[in-house]
Amino acid sequence: MIKPLQDNVLLEKVPNEKKVGSIVLTSEKKAGNVATVIEVGPGKKDKEGKLVPLTLKVGDKVVYREYSGTEFEHEGRKFLLIREEDVLAVIE
Repeated sequence: MIKPLQDNVLLEKVPNEKKVGSIVLTSEKKAGNVATVIEVGPGKKDKEGKLVPLTLKVGDKVVYREYSGTEFEHEGRKFLLIREEDVLAVIE
């Protein structure tokens, strides 16, 4: 398991798929900056040394800033490790 540190968030990109009947079509075009939160770090300390927890939680579907974070592959899955401040919105 991957456990982010400080104010980092582990995301798994949402695949760019469209289902037509029982056929799943995937697009090679840019999938967009939408991902699911897989794990969150404990938070970051403020100026007084108090831990400020993250507002995101596991399972949130989010839109994140383009060209931010670090992409990597682990056990055949593609992930993105990003700071919470680079997440722009939660999709409800």
